[in-house]
Amino acid sequence: MTAIKKEFQFGNHKVTLETGEIARQADGAVIINMDDTVVMCTVVGVKDTMVGRDFFPMTVDYQEKTYAAGKIPGGFFRREGRPAEKEILVCRLIDRPIRPLFPKGYTDEVQIICTVMSLNPEVDPEIPALIGTSAALAISGLPFQGPVGAARVGYKDGEYLLNPPQSGLSDITDLDLVVAGTEHAVLMVESEARELSEDVMLGAVLYGYEQFQVAIQAIKELAAEVGKEVAVFEAPAEDSALAEAVAAAAGAGIGEAYTTVDKMERYTRIDEVTAATVEQLCEGEPQWEEAHVRAALGKLKKKIVRGRILAGEPRIDGRDTKTVRNISVRTGVLPRAHGSALFTRGETQALVVTTLGTERDSQIIDALEGSYREPFMLHYNFPPFCVGETGRVGSPKRREIGHGRLAKRGILASMPTLEEFPYAVRVVSEITESNGSSSMASVCGTSLSLMDAGVPLKAPVAGVAMGLIKEGDDFAVLTDILGDEDHLGDMDFKVAGTEKGINALQMDIKIDGITEEIMHTALEQAKAGRQYILEEMNKAINAPREEMSEYAPRIISFHINPDKIRDVIGKGGATIRSITEETGATVDLDDTGLVKIFSVDRAAGEDARKRVELITADVEVGAIYEGKVAKLMDFGAFVSILPGKDGLVHISQISDERVEKVSDKLAEGDIIRVKVLEVDKQGRIRLSMKAIGDSE
Repeated sequence: MTAIKKEFQFGNHKVTLETGEIARQADGAVIINMDDTVVMCTVVGVKDTMVGRDFFPMTVDYQEKTYAAGKIPGGFFRREGRPAEKEILVCRLIDRPIRPLFPKGYTDEVQIICTVMSLNPEVDPEIPALIGTSAALAISGLPFQGPVGAARVGYKDGEYLLNPPQSGLSDITDLDLVVAGTEHAVLMVESEARELSEDVMLGAVLYGYEQFQVAIQAIKELAAEVGKEVAVFEAPAEDSALAEAVAAAAGAGIGEAYTTVDKMERYTRIDEVTAATVEQLCEGEPQWEEAHVRAALGKLKKKIVRGRILAGEPRIDGRDTKTVRNISVRTGVLPRAHGSALFTRGETQALVVTTLGTERDSQIIDALEGSYREPFMLHYNFPPFCVGETGRVGSPKRREIGHGRLAKRGILASMPTLEEFPYAVRVVSEITESNGSSSMASVCGTSLSLMDAGVPLKAPVAGVAMGLIKEGDDFAVLTDILGDEDHLGDMDFKVAGTEKGINALQMDIKIDGITEEIMHTALEQAKAGRQYILEEMNKAINAPREEMSEYAPRIISFHINPDKIRDVIGKGGATIRSITEETGATVDLDDTGLVKIFSVDRAAGEDARKRVELITADVEVGAIYEGKVAKLMDFGAFVSILPGKDGLVHISQISDERVEKVSDKLAEGDIIRVKVLEVDKQGRIRLSMKAIGDSE
């Protein structure tokens, strides 16, 4: 049980990689400690290859144990349940830079499990988990072409920050960027920013790339000391005779199909060519297996589409590399929704709906570092009909959660604060058609839908997806990629932002990596594409509506003296409950005296506000009040002039004439006008019905 350790300094953090003592039956197991945030990363690869499998079944599971933060799980069972949204997002974050580094044709099953076992709230486990996974793969003996390094980068006052502290991150930095890659190139970027320029974003990626090289070097040293032999994988040799036969049988048909603009017509034509080719080559002489023929057809499709683009020919739908597809925008689509928009770009369409609620409707996030409320929610749905397929409809999959989070990142920097707009906001993006970049369509649709609902966005936001075709030193960057170009290309590069700058950037690479030149070209093309899309969106709506939907709730906010809070609540909550029951509005108070009144009906909200103001108002000497006679006495009458505040009208102050009996002039329940004569030190109020002029 001799442990092997490697230590390195990573910015302000000391990182330790350890193996050999824990989880020894896994192919690779590393315990990574980054300033007391400890993650156990394990890798197991199945040794028996399944014959006929045509995909790489790698799974990544990231799990946060509550004991890591010294907490006991909530719920009846008192144990961890289904993965939280953050856990799913981190699974995707780890998968994206790791998957491209397994050799093409490798189909053995691989499972990666990362378990957070100790948490320093200042160190997010994402980066340790990614580095630990890379280290576990490096010592596993699997044919992994790494190692991979990763870093979190912030930006403030012109300076880049390496792995900034997590507490108050939004106040510390204008950028939250995670970058991962190998010794030679960047593979993955995930970021959230506040309208930063393309140069700043590119600089952040390169800064992170330079900084994580120290982690790659430590992993190499660990792997060398472990000394486990790496399995040699040789991809099956290509059957040149089959490739030639497929090209002869299907080349013309596939080539013609990829000039068909309509997606469904194109797929129908490709299916016809595929079926004819399979029949021809699987039944004749020489005879090939159907799986091999279909695999060769896939390579032929890739060769045709990529070759045409690199040769400068028009893309599948006739566009050049920089043109955005036709855009159609419609707002106010759903009559009863608080805000809605239909955004269509080519054959990708998102119906986006906004719902407003009170702060009570905010999502409660029970995170490892503590619970908090999230007032802005963005959910993305990708039903099977949007791509002309059938399938299961149920809880969101990892892809839907990831796309929804990306769209949210793009919008967050433009959202108002709760002080500026005291509503909880839920946006749902329903993808009704898809042919490339539905997440960026969701960004555009969300911006439009929020403005349609009257949410005071700081600036409209648009997003665009870029692609890459690279063969040797030749490359072409594609603006607004189609689904086929995404599938057959080498990069998925998504940029969302305003006219001023970038709010979110996500990049995934399917090849070994890309150069600074390619990233710069992609960012500049994305900027031009984003500006064009914003111009088209602004033709439909370019600012938040001044009036919210008549069906949207109203929130009235104002402050009262904190000493008056108990008066508004009343004994056992009786006063505030009566306001709610009688007006239909909901009243919330906090310890600072901030009052929020929520109602669907504006009149009900104003009525509730008036009642709260009356309860908390101070009686002013000389002021005229309209009050209700509460009780008659021999010497006068008690009159309620404000909630909880009664004053005495002495019999001598009822009329200018002599009054023998109070009941001759007043009756209980009468509404009368009175003037405040005095409020003594004990709070007793003297009133008068006399000397009130007509003007008063």
